[in-house]
Amino acid sequence: MTITAAADGSALGNPGPAGWAWYIDEDTWRAGGWPHGTNNMGELKAVLDLLEATAVDADQHLHVLCDSQYVINSVTKWMPGWKRKGWRKADGKPVMNVELLQAIDRALAGRSVEFEWVKGHAGHAMNEAADRRANAAATAFSKKQDPQVGPGYRGSAPAAAAAGTTAAAAETTSSEEHDLFSLFEADESGPGDAPAIPDRCGAPEGIEPVLAGTALEQVAAHELALLDPRLRADPPSAAALLHPRFTEIGASGRAWTREELLEEIAPVSGVEAEDLVAEEVAPGVVLLTFATRRDDGSRVLRSSLWLREGDRWLLRHHQGTPADER
Repeated sequence: MTITAAADGSALGNPGPAGWAWYIDEDTWRAGGWPHGTNNMGELKAVLDLLEATAVDADQHLHVLCDSQYVINSVTKWMPGWKRKGWRKADGKPVMNVELLQAIDRALAGRSVEFEWVKGHAGHAMNEAADRRANAAATAFSKKQDPQVGPGYRGSAPAAAAAGTTAAAAETTSSEEHDLFSLFEADESGPGDAPAIPDRCGAPEGIEPVLAGTALEQVAAHELALLDPRLRADPPSAAALLHPRFTEIGASGRAWTREELLEEIAPVSGVEAEDLVAEEVAPGVVLLTFATRRDDGSRVLRSSLWLREGDRWLLRHHQGTPADER
């Protein structure tokens, strides 16, 4: 017997509020997402959750309908080579979305799985059904609402678990407590206690950003999202906002590479942003300056350089400097 399912992802703004879904029939589907993510993350998560949900019928052939060439090529062509190279690409750079891909690799073990590409938004009934549910989940997160997660698959984990992310915050310590992306202290609050990620055109209460247009609003929202515990607990979400050549010089004096950041990123607590100012210093280049203040009153002045890459804004460099409170 063959299980046939469609898997799809959606991201509003890409990156932005993101959703994923898989669909077998009206009684068998599931959806979830994140407050901030990419379309590729959604596509991969849909496949991963489908594999995990149908593991109760692992002896049956699984036929996955997917409109993402990225997912199909990653799983069927590129992944063996990435694994041999320690999950790095041919140029030596780390593979994007590696946590999701590694989880898919584990879920595929011992399974008979076939991937078929279908053209998206072309009237394919199952693909359209998955797409609608993924988009609905992304839309729910954009409105700070819980998504409809669906009935799930018989005998699998409860559908309510689908709304959350799979990555957990690392419980580490760090002396670089004033660096923007290092671990200030472990955040022990649950997902329901996390503050809301700012709207694309807004800012958290108490922050009055100086903005001059949609691009600056988007950059400011991305920067503030990087302080949100929910995004920082999910390294693929953070990776989607970082330029491949990202660097940081922290207020502690430590220099960070992109790879070092993603290995250590974790939720922060007791940190608030203030005095946010964004300026487009050149076409496709935005300089963002702001400050962060901790519960103990210490303040760090920060500057970030964001570059436009295609239709996305990516953080190229960040620097923090302890404020002189005299």
